[in-house]
Amino acid sequence: MRVKIGFEVHLQLKTERKLYCNCPANYQDVPPNTNVCPICTGMPGAKPLPPNEQAIDAAIEIGLMLGCRILTDRTIYIQRKHYDYPDLPSGYQRTSQPIAVDGELSGVRIREVHLEEDPGQYDPVAGRVDFNRSGVPLVEIVTEPDIKSPDEAREFLKLLTRALEYTGKVRPEGGGAMRADVNISLEGGGRVEVKNINSIHGAFRALNYEIMRQKRKLERGERVERETRAYLESQMITVPMRAKEMEEDYRYIPDPDLFPLRISNQKVEAIRRQMPEAPHLRFKRIVAQYNINEEAAEVIVSERELADLFEQVAQRVSPHLAATWFRTKLKKVLNYHGMRAADVKFTSAQLAELLQLVERKEITPEQGELVLRELVVDPRSPRALLEKLGLKPLKPADIEKLIHAVIEENQPAVRDYLSGKTEALNFLVGQVMRASKGKADPREIRKRIEEILKEGR
Repeated sequence: MRVKIGFEVHLQLKTERKLYCNCPANYQDVPPNTNVCPICTGMPGAKPLPPNEQAIDAAIEIGLMLGCRILTDRTIYIQRKHYDYPDLPSGYQRTSQPIAVDGELSGVRIREVHLEEDPGQYDPVAGRVDFNRSGVPLVEIVTEPDIKSPDEAREFLKLLTRALEYTGKVRPEGGGAMRADVNISLEGGGRVEVKNINSIHGAFRALNYEIMRQKRKLERGERVERETRAYLESQMITVPMRAKEMEEDYRYIPDPDLFPLRISNQKVEAIRRQMPEAPHLRFKRIVAQYNINEEAAEVIVSERELADLFEQVAQRVSPHLAATWFRTKLKKVLNYHGMRAADVKFTSAQLAELLQLVERKEITPEQGELVLRELVVDPRSPRALLEKLGLKPLKPADIEKLIHAVIEENQPAVRDYLSGKTEALNFLVGQVMRASKGKADPREIRKRIEEILKEGR
């Protein structure tokens, strides 16, 4: 049974002030109804200010990041979208006509990108409304129904949020700033919109439930009606809200209090020149330029700052060595500390110095990982951290002396090895490691013991 899924994804833009007034856009760390004014609370006679230019520029950059065409050849009107809800005191929401169209991300077509204002926050249990959020700028990204399964939907949302985070123009998803409406239909049924989805995992679960619900209705010969449903995250189910609105139900009209927008080609090109490389394009380039595998590249581009750090380090050490450490050891250490690459205090030069020590075999990979763990919390020279941890590397001549001493003192094990008992070699390696207090590389020790014993036969 064919499934068609499309998204309307809303993310708050990271601006200092709201979209149509000078109130601070911060709404989470202040008492209710404090960052408000007559404009964002819809008081009679209050006129909106011109749209926040920072928000317009952010929407343009997001459109470019998603491969869209920016509409510089037409007038873009700010419209009133009418609906009646307690968090919308004016009775309408201001939403722009498309600013960007015809994009694509991972095979999913992006229909349009536009701006709109966030409503307030309504608590239906207490019956209270907090208007601190009212007027915070949102970007809305509308896709075509090109997604065919919950797994594809989850992967698309991961790529989308990553692309938007690369711009640095949206608030992090972890702060609850992302909200998605999903449109889903099964062959033979009507289109259902599911609202109240606030996370990628929530979208995945809502889709799984809704596909199962619609499939069972169709199998019983019942009709799947066109409707809007709400996702109840605590129960992982969807419930009816209302009949699905048609576009004409919102009674769109151009807002008479706002001049329309005109976006110049010069503005678009200026934004294009300063914006970062899109993560999906950076992924392809890193694989080709540094000749590393896709699994490592996928981890590296997961964060813009992590990719920046990798490219700086890869100029100083083998890209293959750097990619391996970034994919495994560095990512593991950051996850353990609950950190992102943007949070690290050490420099790319310090990390490169550590990897150079490993590359030149002055320290073992195991010792390097111990230093890396310390480097994350104590950003000093790797050599200073080796001293701090008591891991100052031994000189090759000192290691050679230890190996010969262990061979001389453990002749029964030597004879066992020469007679074919290969496990005796493990014993000899262990004795050298004990004598070196773990400072030697067991791989190099094994290789050198084998060489010495073969020469002595």
